[in-house]
Amino acid sequence: MSDTRKLALLISGFVVFLALITSVFIVQENEQVIVLRFGNPQEEVKEPGLHFKLSFIDKVQTYEKRILNVDPPAEQVLLADQKRLVVDTFARYKIVDMLKFFQALGTESAAEQRLYTIINSAVRQSLGRVSLASVLSGKRNELMKAIIKDVNAEAVRMGIQIVDVRIVRADLPDQVTQSTFARMRSEREREAREARAEGAQLSTEIKSTAEKERSIILAEAQKDAQILRGKGDNEAITIYSKAFSQDPQFYAFYRSLEAYKKSLSDPETTLVLTPDSEFFKFFTKKLPTQ
Repeated sequence: MSDTRKLALLISGFVVFLALITSVFIVQENEQVIVLRFGNPQEEVKEPGLHFKLSFIDKVQTYEKRILNVDPPAEQVLLADQKRLVVDTFARYKIVDMLKFFQALGTESAAEQRLYTIINSAVRQSLGRVSLASVLSGKRNELMKAIIKDVNAEAVRMGIQIVDVRIVRADLPDQVTQSTFARMRSEREREAREARAEGAQLSTEIKSTAEKERSIILAEAQKDAQILRGKGDNEAITIYSKAFSQDPQFYAFYRSLEAYKKSLSDPETTLVLTPDSEFFKFFTKKLPTQ
């Protein structure tokens, strides 16, 4: 066999081998494949395993069989009561019709962008019919079911089934939040001022009542003390009068001794008196005996 023939056989074998290799494709458990011929869909393959196609002519487009996630950007929504909310949603979907999906979208990234628009539109329409109280109440589950229904009505045309849609976050816009906090702070400060004013007024009333009662108690006590003191002085005078009337001279002598004790007990005290002064009369005079 000539070298030329050997080379031709070798090239032919390589071409056949390459054709065989390129005509085989493998579908994984989590994949589904659509076979394209010159860009036109020819076959849908959903079963995992080894499959065949026309070499160099057919191409395969692989899609995910599992549930996919889509996280649209947060959007500001106007509610029925004219309140604004910044709503952040999260959705899960799966491709159920590859042909529709390929014809409408082509790729999963294009599907995500399309779903962003559909989900945000459905959220706007559904939330635009309810108030803020409904969004924050138990009616939220019914609201989410309505959103899923609206999104599925659009997604089914693209071969997509929406499994779930959830509102991850629903907050007031920053400017509204700040004004709300400022209003709440102002209201709390007003209530605090009123409470302090009421407390100060109550404190003044209590102090005034206590001071009044204190003055009355002191006045009553002083009155009783004066009465008791007057009665005591009266009884003392009576007793002294009876006692001293029995011996006036002894009473004079006793009073003089008291005066001596008070005036002469302090060593710093100096008295300048004559010896015949009335103050010293009991030093020179003897008491008469009874």
